[in-house]
Amino acid sequence: MSLLSLFALGVQGFHPYAEDGGLYVAGIKRMLDPSLYCVRPKFVLAPLRFSPFAPAVAGISRIAHLPLAWLLLAIYTGSIWATLLGGWMVISRCTASLSARCGAVGLLACWLGIPIAGTSLMLMDPYVTARSISTPLALFAIEWALDFLAGSLRAGMLCAVALTLALVHPLMATYALAAVILLLVLGSQRENVRRWYPVLLGAVAIGIAATLQGLAPHESPQYVLAAMTRSYWFPLQWQWYEIFGLVAPVALLVSLGRASDVERWRLVSKAAIALGILALVVALLFSRARLSTHLIARLQPLRCFQIVYEVMILLLGAWVGDRWLKLSVWRWGLMMTILGGVMFVAQRNTYPASAHFEWPGVSPQNQWSQAFLWIRANTPKDALFAIDAHYITREGEDAQSFRAIAERSVLPDYSKDGGETSITPDLADAWVEGQTAQADLDGEADALRRQKLKPIGVTWVVLPNTSATAWVCPYKNTTSKVCQLP
Repeated sequence: MSLLSLFALGVQGFHPYAEDGGLYVAGIKRMLDPSLYCVRPKFVLAPLRFSPFAPAVAGISRIAHLPLAWLLLAIYTGSIWATLLGGWMVISRCTASLSARCGAVGLLACWLGIPIAGTSLMLMDPYVTARSISTPLALFAIEWALDFLAGSLRAGMLCAVALTLALVHPLMATYALAAVILLLVLGSQRENVRRWYPVLLGAVAIGIAATLQGLAPHESPQYVLAAMTRSYWFPLQWQWYEIFGLVAPVALLVSLGRASDVERWRLVSKAAIALGILALVVALLFSRARLSTHLIARLQPLRCFQIVYEVMILLLGAWVGDRWLKLSVWRWGLMMTILGGVMFVAQRNTYPASAHFEWPGVSPQNQWSQAFLWIRANTPKDALFAIDAHYITREGEDAQSFRAIAERSVLPDYSKDGGETSITPDLADAWVEGQTAQADLDGEADALRRQKLKPIGVTWVVLPNTSATAWVCPYKNTTSKVCQLP
């Protein structure tokens, strides 16, 4: 397991301040040092509302006197190891074949970075978030649910504990609970329960979704503007290949379910199929852009497919391992090289301007990250920055988070802060204000920049190195420059 974890680390890489990782890190840093982000802290504090993840990590860092960067690396490594172990335990309940078990976990190690259809979610991110903890716990919950069906009360208690701990990410814990309930119902010894209760559960889920949608509060035009930026909420807006990412795993699970006579193998397959179909039905009914409210879309029911993908990968890997890989060294080497190599190339293409593994304490390769580090060392903590609202998607930026690296306040960006606004409607007005103030920031004249930014308290700006300005810019590199408002 440890060797496979090292292999998965090599394929995945590590980018602790990228994408959602940056959102969580900024929150943790705020808890460790309340003087950070003292100007407009809403977008730092919002992700801390429901999850105990940031307080727990900050507490561990403070009590154990561990540097946060190294603690994040330890959590990341441990989450990969635990996810592979959880996969091994689940597939061990479904087959006694050693080659099948090894094939399942081997394929999981290769495909940890696989995207989940069009949900804007990967099986496991190359950075630390609350999902890093909830993902292995969901697998452990499924494993213990299977043991509970076999008569182990201790396993039932462990399943409940795993689901409780998974509340570190409340949304994913809810979907793991749904998977466990379907597993228990479909594995019941009573035929009428197996036949009718899944239909009843589906009706209840649809009824709850309809009720929540009907009771949802009115949405402001500013919030709707933010919600419409989340195209992955609305499956009817997906591309054909993203829709294929929903249909193909379910179809493959139907086929894989028939590939074994082992009851638990078939049971896990049926539960994953039922979960996927139920999530798809709820999404098609209530996750639509034209509805008057978007509460169910905000809950992103299609993220249930993370569990569907995990089960699909484990069963497919087990089937390949038992039928083709067996104990052949060259076949194993070929599979791991090809599949791991494809995912490695995909990760490098996602973060081309950054080191594949961003070690703590090592100067970043990314030029934007270097500028952000200069800001951390050379500007006051109460500074407020402006940067192009779409900076995260700029070529060469690699979605590196300004707040997490620079440790300074900044006006909200389109991508990540837009995502936070879409699940926190109270941020909508501040988000729209930030988009307006930073629109066309890179190409504007200094006078217009000052006219828009000075009244809202901005004291510094980050611009591309090619942007024209007469302001004093004490830091420049090949991609960016840091300038002070006069």
